[in-house]
Amino acid sequence: MKVYETNQIRNIAILGHLGSGKTSIAEALLFSSNAIPSRGSIEGKNTVSDFMDEEKAKQGSLSTSLIPVEWNGIKLNFLDVPGTEELDNEIKQSLSVVKGAVLVIDASKGVEVGTERLWNEIRKMHIPAVIFVNKMDKENVKFEELLEEIREKLGKKAVPFCWPIGKNENFEGFVNVIEMKARIYNGVDSYDAPIWEEKKPKIEQLREMIMESVAETSEDLLEKFFGGEELTEEEINNGLRNGIYHGELTPLIVGSATKNIGIRTMLSMLSQYLPQPDSLRALEGTNPKTNEVVIRHTKDSEPFSGYVFKTTIDPFVGAINMIKVNSGTLKTGQEITIHDTGKSEKIGAMFTMMGKTQMPVDIAHAGDMVCVSKLENIHTGYTISDPKAPIYYPRTETLKPTIYVAITPKNKQDEDKISNALQRLNIEDPSFEIVRNKETSQQLLGGLGMTHINFILDRMKTVFKVEVSVEEPKVVYRETIKKKVEAEGKHKKQSGGAGQFGHVWIRFQPSDQLFEFTEEVFGGAVPKNYFPAVEKGLIDTFEHGPLAGFPVIFVKATLYDGSYHPVDSNEISFKLAASLAFKEAVKNAGPTILEPILKMYITVKDQYVGDVMGDMNKRRGRVLGMSQTEGGQIIEAEAPESEVQKYIIDLKAMTQGSGIFQREFVRYEEVPAHLIDGIIQKYKTDH
Repeated sequence: MKVYETNQIRNIAILGHLGSGKTSIAEALLFSSNAIPSRGSIEGKNTVSDFMDEEKAKQGSLSTSLIPVEWNGIKLNFLDVPGTEELDNEIKQSLSVVKGAVLVIDASKGVEVGTERLWNEIRKMHIPAVIFVNKMDKENVKFEELLEEIREKLGKKAVPFCWPIGKNENFEGFVNVIEMKARIYNGVDSYDAPIWEEKKPKIEQLREMIMESVAETSEDLLEKFFGGEELTEEEINNGLRNGIYHGELTPLIVGSATKNIGIRTMLSMLSQYLPQPDSLRALEGTNPKTNEVVIRHTKDSEPFSGYVFKTTIDPFVGAINMIKVNSGTLKTGQEITIHDTGKSEKIGAMFTMMGKTQMPVDIAHAGDMVCVSKLENIHTGYTISDPKAPIYYPRTETLKPTIYVAITPKNKQDEDKISNALQRLNIEDPSFEIVRNKETSQQLLGGLGMTHINFILDRMKTVFKVEVSVEEPKVVYRETIKKKVEAEGKHKKQSGGAGQFGHVWIRFQPSDQLFEFTEEVFGGAVPKNYFPAVEKGLIDTFEHGPLAGFPVIFVKATLYDGSYHPVDSNEISFKLAASLAFKEAVKNAGPTILEPILKMYITVKDQYVGDVMGDMNKRRGRVLGMSQTEGGQIIEAEAPESEVQKYIIDLKAMTQGSGIFQREFVRYEEVPAHLIDGIIQKYKTDH
């Protein structure tokens, strides 16, 4: 692939709900630009962008693929992005490096949950977009109704630049409203035709709507338009470019990826109307040495800086990093600084990728995307730059895990392999969490849903040859006391020779601190040098509570009396005496079990608020408040962890897939009395 200058580059994400046809569009883009001799298919498991074993098995994208396409002297770097919000890291990282998007809609299904979510995301990030209505050849497609739904759910700025010709399996092309030409596809190629007389009024009405939108991009054009003057082709194109760039206009194109209809028109529009990298506003970062704000323009003349937006672990090659060149140029052999680690590296082999195929390049200009391998110190989210002109770009923030599973190796010899595999895959996807729970001895894997978690487990199996069993995580409870009591602990042992003697009186009472230890000993009943031993004895004893073996918290212990033996007393004796005192005290102290409470922020559409709040009450949850947001309502609630371990699955079911939530631990609270026996029964054998 030839080298392209900054003004010849466009960076574009292909987005859409699961199954809308993104990967088929990527295939059609490559085929239409003569990059591949024939199109693969999802069913045939031979597409360029879905090349992972896991993607072939699931018949859907699970990882972002880079698809560079050459068209009329322009290089379009397409990112084929997964359609599930559970792969939030892939979506957010991809959107952080593009300045254009194709939002794909399945004509037979309309605006789906994922479509709306992705649309809101690109609006929030001010990314200019084109809507591609795919699968126009499917049964029961009613275009005018679909158009109304799009304009209602995605906004009135969506304007059809194409009007379909033919319906269902007879869909054969469209009228290009800008060019005022009919484009017919004959199964092999397309050709232009005059517009049918009966279609002209509709097409002229649409063109008038577009011209008005174009005119609104500048006062001069508006004056000319309402003065009845014709706008020139150059004025129309500049107006369209400005309108699309500022989100005032969203072109809607119709087509069919599998029939190759609309693909060339889309390529031409994207090349012509989406912004080139050097026309974008400057990027802002900080100098890692001084913390001062640093500005970079996307120009070759500026010092090199780049952002690593994706890392893929290849079992044979190692880490492959995809880099967006934010400023300057990057060449083979160039020295760079990695500001997340402070280390320096030399760039080795550089290439671009078409799916998994590597195509060598010697230089990448500002605004381009390039891949490097064999640099083990750079990962997803890292900033790299010229050592003489350091800069750090903020990492793209992604959602935190909402569901956890406990994993154990199917083969016990793979214990070490699991940790290594997860650490390597975490480089690829920093959004999942690995937690070793010492209390339950479980290895926990946290993700944004079971699709996310299953993808990680599948990658472990295919890349690292490690298979695991999955079970539910154990909730980490705590124990405490509810009453103030006093108790004696006496440890006495005589067996010839030196004996052991420790004797204490300790007052135990509830506290708002995890653990407090004080002393009120008078007259040296217990020497000061044994106080630490008494405290340590209690700390050790509190590790395993009396009810189900959970750690004891929120207790204040006051040592107030006791006795000692000048010869037989020692530290171990007082540690054991303290332990005996607590075991005696517990009998009358009202021991109970505490459960972890999570704060939850649940985002749902208005129509699901009642269902979600009712469900939260059934889970022993408390709704604390609500706030309005662009995507609906954010419900703030608290609930016991044991009641919401699989909440993401239930929330999706309640909200037809549209609800999302985030969670965080806030405190421990007493478990209702009627549930305590069940918890003791379940956990006592494990502690």
